[in-house]
Amino acid sequence: MKAVSRVHITPHMHWDREWYFTTEESRILLVNNMAEILARLEQDDEYKYYVLDGQTAILEDYFAVVPENHERVKALVQAGKLIIGPWYTQTDTTIVAGESIVRNLMYGMRDCLAFGEPMKIGYLPDSFGMSGQLPHIYNGFGIKRAMFWRGCSERHGSDKTEFLWQSPDGSEVVAQVLPLGYAIGKYLPDDETGLRKRLDNYFSVLENASITKEILLPNGHDQMPLQQNIFAVMDKLREIYPQREFVMSRFETVFEQIEAQRDRLAMLEGEFNDGKYMRVHRTIGSTRMDIKIAHARIENKIVNILEPLAAMAWSLGFDYHHGLLEKMWKEILKNHAHDSIGCCCSDKVHQEIAARFWLAEDMADNLIRFYLRKIVDNMPPCENDRLGLFNLMPWPRDEVIDTTIRLRASQFRLVDEQGEAVPYVIRASREIDPGLIDRQIVHYGNYEPFMEYDIQLRRVLPAMGYVSLRVIAGEKGEVKNVSAAASSMLENAAWRISLNADGTLKMEDKESGLVYDRALEFEESGDDGDEYDYSPPREDWILTSAAYPHEVEIVQEGWRSKAILRSTLAVPLNLAERAARKRSGYVEIETTIMLSDNSKRIDFDVQVVNQADDQRLRVRLPVPYRAQTVLTDTQFGSMMRPVKDEAMHGWEDEGWKEAPVPVWNFLNYAALQQGVNGIALFSEGLREVEIIGEENSAFALTLLRGVGLLGKEDLLLRPGRPSGIKMAVPNSQLRGSLHCRFSLWPFSGTPLNAGVAQQARSWLTPVQCYNKIPWDAMKLNRAAITVPEHYSLLTLSSVGCALSVLKKAEDRPELIVRLYNPSATEASDAQITFNQHQVKSVETGMDERPLAGAEGHDICHESVRFLPCQSRTFSIARVK
Repeated sequence: MKAVSRVHITPHMHWDREWYFTTEESRILLVNNMAEILARLEQDDEYKYYVLDGQTAILEDYFAVVPENHERVKALVQAGKLIIGPWYTQTDTTIVAGESIVRNLMYGMRDCLAFGEPMKIGYLPDSFGMSGQLPHIYNGFGIKRAMFWRGCSERHGSDKTEFLWQSPDGSEVVAQVLPLGYAIGKYLPDDETGLRKRLDNYFSVLENASITKEILLPNGHDQMPLQQNIFAVMDKLREIYPQREFVMSRFETVFEQIEAQRDRLAMLEGEFNDGKYMRVHRTIGSTRMDIKIAHARIENKIVNILEPLAAMAWSLGFDYHHGLLEKMWKEILKNHAHDSIGCCCSDKVHQEIAARFWLAEDMADNLIRFYLRKIVDNMPPCENDRLGLFNLMPWPRDEVIDTTIRLRASQFRLVDEQGEAVPYVIRASREIDPGLIDRQIVHYGNYEPFMEYDIQLRRVLPAMGYVSLRVIAGEKGEVKNVSAAASSMLENAAWRISLNADGTLKMEDKESGLVYDRALEFEESGDDGDEYDYSPPREDWILTSAAYPHEVEIVQEGWRSKAILRSTLAVPLNLAERAARKRSGYVEIETTIMLSDNSKRIDFDVQVVNQADDQRLRVRLPVPYRAQTVLTDTQFGSMMRPVKDEAMHGWEDEGWKEAPVPVWNFLNYAALQQGVNGIALFSEGLREVEIIGEENSAFALTLLRGVGLLGKEDLLLRPGRPSGIKMAVPNSQLRGSLHCRFSLWPFSGTPLNAGVAQQARSWLTPVQCYNKIPWDAMKLNRAAITVPEHYSLLTLSSVGCALSVLKKAEDRPELIVRLYNPSATEASDAQITFNQHQVKSVETGMDERPLAGAEGHDICHESVRFLPCQSRTFSIARVK
C-alpha cells in the first residue's frame, strides 16, 4: 500500500537565548543539553541528525564555558549529524534594517565554516512575520530555501505549505511553511492514546495543506532537552498509523522532495504578516520605545557613519579594524532575536538588552572619534588648531552644522584652506577645567582654564569626504548676527509655519501651495495590551493636546530658527482611572520644531516625561488629501501598504488569531502622496505608523506604549490565551523621560526621482566634526602618513539608487559598496565615481564572494541597471 504521507521527524531545539529568563540561565541549560546531544550523536548511528536551531550564537555561548568540546562539535558537523547555521542569531525581519540582516548571515555563515558547512536554509521558525525582501537577501548568500511559521494565509495566493517565494527583483526561494509551528513534535508520548490525541488532527491539517505529502514533525521545543525515547515513539507511530511512513530526517531531505515537484508550486510575492492562523504581533514595533530608539540610533551610527568613515580612513592608508566592528555588530545582533528586539521579555532581560546596546554604542562612538582624530591629526602640520568637517553621504551637502570648539582664548577666528574667514554663531559658552582636557596639564601645575564654545556654521562639504578649517585663537572671528524674526512663527524659503490657537501647527508649503493644518496634535489613549500587542481598552478615553494649555518660545539662531512648544496633559493614571474618567497622571511634552535656512525639512525633537500607565501616545501629522496607500521603506526597498485592511470587517467571525490592524512597521521613512505632491515622514526608531482620518489622512506615529504585563489574555484585538506568559513587567510602563526625533520632507514627482530614501539617510547621518588641539588625555603618535586637508572618496547621485553600505571587504584589500533601488515599481541605473583613485569593480553577492561572470559589471566605469527593490554589491579594487 502506498503511504498517505511520509512523516519526517527532525530532532531539534528552539533556543531563545533570553526571554522571561536570562541568557545566563539558558546557558546553564545549554551546557546540560549539549552534553546529551553530543553523546547521543556520537554513540548512536541510528540517531542521524540534530538541528541546532539555525544560529551560531548558541555555539558561541557554549564554547565560552566549554571550550574543550570544540573538536567534538566540529567532527559531528563535518559528519553531517549536527546541523548548524546559517544565522548568528534568529533575527526579526520587520524591525531591523537590511544591513543588520546581512551581517547576521555573514557572521553566522562564516562562523559555521570553522566547523563545516552551514545549513543553507533561511530558517526562522518563530520570527513575527516575514519581510518580502528575504528571498533577495537569502539569494545574496546562495540560499535558495526558506522555512518559517508565522504570517501566511490564503490571502497571499495559496493555501499550501510549499510554494515559491519571490522578491520584487525576481529573487526566489522554495518555501516550506510550518503551519502548526516548530514544536508539534515536542515531548511525544509513547502510548497510542497520547499520540492519537496529539497527532490525529495535526496529520489531517498537515496533509491537506501539503502538495508533496512530505510532512514535517519537528521533534523539539524551546530549551527542550533531547527526547531519549524517540525511536520507541517512532515504532509506536508505525504501529498505529500503518498508512504513513515515519523516518528520522533532516530539513534538506524535505526540500529535495519539494523541488522535485517545482512545477506544481504556486508563486507568491511580498511579505507575510497575516495573523489569521498564527500570531504575528503587528504592533510589537512600539513596545519599549526607549530600547527601539536606541537600537535604530546605533544601527544608523555603525552603518551610516562608522563604516564609511573607516573605509575612508583605510583609503587614506590607516588600518580598518574588522575585529572591533565585529564585536559591536555581534552585541547588536544578540539583541535582534525576535523576542529581544520585540522587547517581549522580562524587565531583567530588557536591562541586559539595553546594556548590550550601551556597550555597542560606546564602542561605536569611540571608534568614530578615533578615526576622525587619526585623519585630522595626520594632516600637514600647522601652527593653529583644526576643525575637521566630515560628510559621510556620497554627494556634496550644504549643511548647517552644530559643533564645539575648545581653546584657551576669549575669541577665535575660523578660516578655510584659502585663508578666507568662515562666519559662525556662538550658541553657548562655558569655562572648563583643564584636567578634563588632559590631566597632564594640571599635573605640571598649569591651571589656566579652557573655554568651550558651542558654535553653528554653514558649509558646503564634498561627497564622502571632508574639509579642514583652521581655528586661530585670540583673533576676532566673523560672528554672524542672529536672524531677524519672521512674520510667522517659523519661516524659510520652503515653509511658513504658524501656531493655531489649540497648540497645533499650520504649515504652508510654499512650493506646492499645500497647507498641512492641525499638525503636531498629540493623542493619548489607553492600552489594554501587553508587550506583544497594543489593544484598546473596552472603555477607552482618547485625549489630545489640543484641549490643554501650551507655551511657546521662539529662538532665532544663525542659519536655523526654532519654536519650542510645551504642554502638560492630565491623563488617567491607569486603566481603572480611564474607565472612571479620572485623571491623576500626567504627560509633559516639549517639542522643538526646527527650520534651517537651506532646507526643505522640518525637524521635530520631542522630549516626553511620562507619569502614567497603560497608555499609548501618538502624534498626528495630517495631510490635505485622502490617501488610499502609504509608502513604507523596507530592507533594500520600499512597498505600498493599504491604509485600511478589508479583513478588519470580519476577522472575528473568520476566527483570526489576532486582528489585522493596518499598523505598519517601517525603517526610516513613510510617505503619503496625491498626484505629483507628496510628503515623507522620517524617523529614528519610531518605526510604527498608522494612517488615520475619515476625510483627510494623517500619519499617526507612535511615540510610546506603556504596558505592565509580558503576556495577557483575552485582548480586544487578540482573543484567547496570553502570548508568552503572564508576568509583571513594570518597567514596560515606560515611566520617566523619553527622547524622540522625526522629520517631514515634502517632495514632487516619484519618491525615486525625488530621492526620498537618500534624504532620509542624510537626516540620519549628521556631519561629523573633530576639533584638533595640542592636548588630549589619550596620546597618539603621529602616523607615517600625511593626508590632504580636503578629500572626497567617491560620488553617487542623490536621487535614484541609494547607498546601503560602504566598508572594507572582510578578507582582502578592497572596498565593498552596496547600492539598492528603493523603488518597488521602477528600475533605475547607477554609477559610482571615485574621485581620488583609479579603480575597477567586480560584482559580488552579499557574502562578498565574486559572482560568476561578474567582471562584466564595472559600476565604476559604466552605468549599471537595478531592478525594483534590488540591491547589488560591488568589490572595488585600486588599480596599481
